Amino acid sequence: MLNKRRASNWMKFVLVSAAFVLVLTGCASSKGAGDTGTPKAAAEGSGSSSSSGGELSYALATSPDSLDPGKSGYAVSHRVFRNIYDSLVSELPDGTFKPWLAESWTKSADGKSYTFKLRHNVKFHDGTPFNAAAVKATLDHTQTLTGQARTLIGPFKSAEVISEDTIKVNLTEPFEPLLSGLSSAFLGISSPKALQQYGEQYGKHPVGTGPFKFVSWSENDQIVLEKNAEYNWGPPIADNKGASHLDKLTFKIVPEEATRIGSVQSGQVLAAETVPPQNILTLKNDPNIKLDTAITNGTPYTLYFNTSNAPWSDLKLRDAVRSAVDVDTIVKTLYLGTYQRAWSVLTPGILGYDASLENSVKADAAKANQLLDELGWTKGADGIREKDGKKLTLRYLESSPNREKRNDIAAIVQQQLKQVGVDVKLTITKDTVTPLTQGEYDLVGNSQVKADPDILRNLFRSDRVYGKGGYNYVKLNDPGIDKLLNQGYQETDPEKRKAAYAQIQQYVIKNALALPIYVFPYTVAHSSSVEGLKFDLLGYPQFYDVTIRK
Repeated sequence: MLNKRRASNWMKFVLVSAAFVLVLTGCASSKGAGDTGTPKAAAEGSGSSSSSGGELSYALATSPDSLDPGKSGYAVSHRVFRNIYDSLVSELPDGTFKPWLAESWTKSADGKSYTFKLRHNVKFHDGTPFNAAAVKATLDHTQTLTGQARTLIGPFKSAEVISEDTIKVNLTEPFEPLLSGLSSAFLGISSPKALQQYGEQYGKHPVGTGPFKFVSWSENDQIVLEKNAEYNWGPPIADNKGASHLDKLTFKIVPEEATRIGSVQSGQVLAAETVPPQNILTLKNDPNIKLDTAITNGTPYTLYFNTSNAPWSDLKLRDAVRSAVDVDTIVKTLYLGTYQRAWSVLTPGILGYDASLENSVKADAAKANQLLDELGWTKGADGIREKDGKKLTLRYLESSPNREKRNDIAAIVQQQLKQVGVDVKLTITKDTVTPLTQGEYDLVGNSQVKADPDILRNLFRSDRVYGKGGYNYVKLNDPGIDKLLNQGYQETDPEKRKAAYAQIQQYVIKNALALPIYVFPYTVAHSSSVEGLKFDLLGYPQFYDVTIRK
């Protein structure tokens, strides 16, 4: 815990700052009919009774890195290109799967192949016919890249064209999460013609079969999409089955919170994402504004230790740091009761979440100091501990500046650890390729979005290192955990899958490999004239059913 006087001063500073921002940005708003805490409920959305047409302007907190679904791993990119690309199957809020671009499918007895019968009379935005060859081109494309798509498709072996409307996906081993992965826009189907035409620049020229066509992308300014007038194969989650009600969908890049929310209140945009906690209470009182919320599934925002770096390979030292960080204070202070504290490396809504880990870790500065003393780290004149002539320094890397107050989390962690004698060196930048690839960090923050607990394979299996299709920030190399992760995706029995993932979660927390911080509630503020906004199972907004009341 913080020293009492310093903790009090820090709390006052944060709360006064929050109040100041509220004065600057707070205009009233009201709780919308779509305000909810789960993607399932949010998928019901607001009732749509408006006429078609018009433009929806939507303010994003950050800019996509690429609109090539095979290349990107960013949630913000998914929010944009979900509107451009369709998927073979659709995963419903209850976890079941329905046809989309695939009319039906079968799984082989050994679980190593899936055969999909494809929908007819579907065209890409460039006029190219959708067929088995197009699906093969997309799946093959993912294997040349290191994005999220490569993880989602698992132990992919090959895509085999059986006929124009039949594609067979072959795996090297059974992979139960395959359908969930194929439902994601990260595995949305791209035009084979465009993939070949644009090559490495395809991410700036996306072409899919979705309800909206790509028009333009002005870097750090806006991305413009227009209605696909020929669209009539909407996903099962949608009420609309024809062309979009909207004529145009424009994503504005507005990183600064006050400006982003103010743009909705002033009518400069019709909707904005990631509403700051300090604005939520006041926004609920404005009759012209509605709030819609969905809890994202996958992994919560978590701090991961790099256990390959000394001295952080020492469990006792990691436990000391974990004990010194007061997560409750961080979450309550920064998010004002609007965010849920995380206890595990999986979110509560996902299969296999281990609720027994809740309240299993508590902040205890006295324990932290005791552990550090026992390890021989003694405080110097400057209050920083040292041993054998070396300062106890922790390099903290944050790769998402301006996102969900993660910069503030880093600052509070820095101050809390200073109280027990740990010197935290902060690096806050989007340019993390070099430090992550070369291991130049001791602690790094990250969250992942996925509907299946197999997401843990990407974070903890020994071969899933950063730069090679994975995010094993911990640098974990444990055959026992590898075996459990493999069992988790190969097993078809849900109860056995849950048991495997429970063991993995318990191992991670017991060994202080990671410190979960918060579960992200994706909150959108929009004009009351905007109706029909929905969220999918992952908590991503769906614009296909949206109408604008005139």
